[in-house]
Amino acid sequence: MEISALTRSVVKRNHAVISPDGYINSNVPGWTGCTVNVIINEQMGARLCQTLVTLQAGGQLMGKTQASQIFFYVVEGQIQVSVDGQDRTLSTGEFVYVPIGKEYRFEKPTVGTQILTFHKVYEPLEGHEVPGVLFGEKDDTKAPIYMNDEALRIQVLLPDHLGFDMAVNIFTYQTGGNLPMVETHIMEHGLLYLQGQGIYMLDHEWYPIKKGDSIWMAPYCQQWFTAMGKEPAVYIYYKNVNRFPTVV
Repeated sequence: MEISALTRSVVKRNHAVISPDGYINSNVPGWTGCTVNVIINEQMGARLCQTLVTLQAGGQLMGKTQASQIFFYVVEGQIQVSVDGQDRTLSTGEFVYVPIGKEYRFEKPTVGTQILTFHKVYEPLEGHEVPGVLFGEKDDTKAPIYMNDEALRIQVLLPDHLGFDMAVNIFTYQTGGNLPMVETHIMEHGLLYLQGQGIYMLDHEWYPIKKGDSIWMAPYCQQWFTAMGKEPAVYIYYKNVNRFPTVV
């Protein structure tokens, strides 16, 4: 008999590890025929929201972005998408970025389709236009070597220009690959493991991590990761970028 009081999930002042064993479903207006798990949110001290949505037959996601932009990534499955007059079918590894003030509709999913979302309140920058709708996909051929280490590769999914105040990347570690330093920086992270496993160090505490786990890292939470096991470790992650640091 499994002991129900055990979990790998941890929530601290400046970081969290959220494993699927503790998910509780939420209701989001306009998102129907699906289970919505709010993984990261402002109420835990974050300045982003990260959700994981699993759709049943006939499930739909409908709405209009307001203050927050949303990045939708298909973790698995297939679904039809309409955003700002553009219609596409998105499959595993494909995404759409929806800027503020845009209507969106996701419908006709294959059963079990899973979608990851990142939400961030958009911060306009004088002299730069608000970004438009953007479709794209995970593509290992567009993932250059990171810091001259063949075991590390990063694909940048959103354009690197000042109109964007958020970035979403996919980081791939070959077996035994690890970050070359303990990172200490102002950027906040939300991430989901897509494949593999490893050990993450967060604020000098050590956590086993595997596919399906999510992590929140507050600004200046010290971080380091090494991949373990017999397959590459891959995660998709959010960070805030391109805006002058302010005190709120």
